[in-house]
Amino acid sequence: MSTAIKPPTYRTGKICYIEIPAKDIKKSAEFYNRTFGWQIRQRGDGSTAFDDTVNQVSGTWVLGRPVAAEPGLMVYIMVASAAKAIEVIQSAGGEIVHHVDPHAREVVATFRDPAGNVIGIYQQPGLAESEATS
Repeated sequence: MSTAIKPPTYRTGKICYIEIPAKDIKKSAEFYNRTFGWQIRQRGDGSTAFDDTVNQVSGTWVLGRPVAAEPGLMVYIMVASAAKAIEVIQSAGGEIVHHVDPHAREVVATFRDPAGNVIGIYQQPGLAESEATS
């Protein structure tokens, strides 16, 4: 199976760009790079941007905007293993808000990033096995 990154898919209705409130852009960028492998880049205007690991969603961190400290609109980041992701989140300076519920149908948890935003993780069934063979 090829792991080559393909260009993004363009289609009306696709979620394509996220702005994440930050208190320290460098710290937030390092957290998401270390925790989820997001690719960090500098744009022509000097701002820091990111691309997700499959080059489908991009975004930036913004200063001066209130953090999403309480769940409202929730964004979930796909992971192969929630347990491993939780370990990395904590070691990278994040805080687990809600641990995985062992009785729930879906394997999800929420965390607070270094700026205080509440974000979710979702464990995709079969992803760990798929990534192990690629």
